[in-house]
Amino acid sequence: MNISDLLLRASRLEWLSPEEGVFLFENATTTELMYVGNAIRQHHVPGNTVTWIIDRNSNTTNVCIANCKFCNFYRRPGHEESYITTLAEYRVKIEETFRLGGEQLLLQGGHHPDLGLKYYVDIFRQLKSEYPNLKLHALGPPEIAHISKLEHMSHYDVLAALKEAGLDSLPGAGAEILDDRVRRLISKGKCGGQEWLDVMRAAHKLHLTTSATMMFGHIETNLERMQHFADLRQVQSEKPADAKGFLAFIPWPFQDEDTILRKIKRARNAVTGDEYVRMIAMSRIMLPNIVNIQASWLTVGKQIAQVCLHAGANDFGSIMIEENVVSAAGARFRFTADGIQAAIREAGLVPQLRNQQYEFRDLPLGMIQQELDRKTMLVD
Repeated sequence: MNISDLLLRASRLEWLSPEEGVFLFENATTTELMYVGNAIRQHHVPGNTVTWIIDRNSNTTNVCIANCKFCNFYRRPGHEESYITTLAEYRVKIEETFRLGGEQLLLQGGHHPDLGLKYYVDIFRQLKSEYPNLKLHALGPPEIAHISKLEHMSHYDVLAALKEAGLDSLPGAGAEILDDRVRRLISKGKCGGQEWLDVMRAAHKLHLTTSATMMFGHIETNLERMQHFADLRQVQSEKPADAKGFLAFIPWPFQDEDTILRKIKRARNAVTGDEYVRMIAMSRIMLPNIVNIQASWLTVGKQIAQVCLHAGANDFGSIMIEENVVSAAGARFRFTADGIQAAIREAGLVPQLRNQQYEFRDLPLGMIQQELDRKTMLVD
């Protein structure tokens, strides 16, 4: 294999094999990867605009029977700290989100053994009836797989019912690494890699827009990372021609603080800033059919995320009014609306507020902006 030849093929949006991806990742310089990653970014999203979103990541429940070894958030059924969010609590969260300039609820939770399709359909319908302008970016493939098993229904039929009830888009949660060797060791109670991909295939057939993720830096190999990319681009290539499919890809390093995975498997987050930047560039190189790549400032911080904007990333993620899961494992970075825009400008680029469909939005004005800045925290 030859680095120059592989980079040239990547710049032409050709598919590289997982083995070729490993060779590039392990042998090309960071500068080379950044240059090609940024060139592919400019092909998909020309110009200097970097998008961001006002988001609220709320949880339906913290009860979960998946027993993921990297999660500090979940509680077993019957635990004294377990909860199911009430409709009254949703109203408070949604009205605050609207007041702060947001329009979307990223709504996820655990694999609750007693919450079936009717629960989610009823909640979605009620929220949409009270807040018609609310966007529900909700659940994820593992939760869809869990509901499908509880109801003995197909992924397609579960998603169709949820879409009819008000689901606007499906997050790419629970992908971790899509190889089942890894999944058996870190999240045995969660759906396998192939089922995760099949849920996304069904979502795309229903013209639900989705995102895709990767949590890396624990027990996976470089080849398993590259195969993860290959699996995602294959599913994206199968979507209906008039469907958007995966709108974005978001990779982040494993957050290890106090996790069972660290204690039992001795897996630690050893991902350096340089490695994260290289993975952003490899995301561009290995995923030529996904338009948007997001830098996870929540897990890597401001400076590394800024570098990523010159390595292939065109999105800076969100200022999260609320986030509980990743933070529980050690992610402590925060931004204000002013801060996230300033960080993008410091990187020599132009910030632009967006919605979940990557459509541009006007900035919140006046007291909304001030209240938003008071609500959220500055980067540590």
